[in-house]
Amino acid sequence: MTDESERAVQAAVEGEMRLLDPEVRAFPARVLELLDPEFIEFGASGCRWDVESILSVTSGGWVSTESPVKVSQMSGVTLAPDVVHLTYLCDNRGHRAWRSSLWRLSDTGWRMYFHQATSTS
Repeated sequence: MTDESERAVQAAVEGEMRLLDPEVRAFPARVLELLDPEFIEFGASGCRWDVESILSVTSGGWVSTESPVKVSQMSGVTLAPDVVHLTYLCDNRGHRAWRSSLWRLSDTGWRMYFHQATSTS
């Protein structure tokens, strides 16, 4: 992996972790800084989310500060100079899911373009 690729992956990982942070999720403006305007998610519930619908969930306290989301097995790869793919295992208060996201570089920085979660035991 080149230095540029490593920096791109690190920027995506930092963005991903910020989106999981309850302090960020509590403020729609902070979440908007990290989501691409064309953002789409297929959630572990089977629901399809866009920017507007995800903001209603995140600002509603989806992540508890009492029991932080646990992330493991984080892995990232650059698919193109401006696109990073991340995968990891997430445990949110006993609800475990494999997660996959695509981040792309915009004029305003790295933003999540696509996210998918698949429940696991």
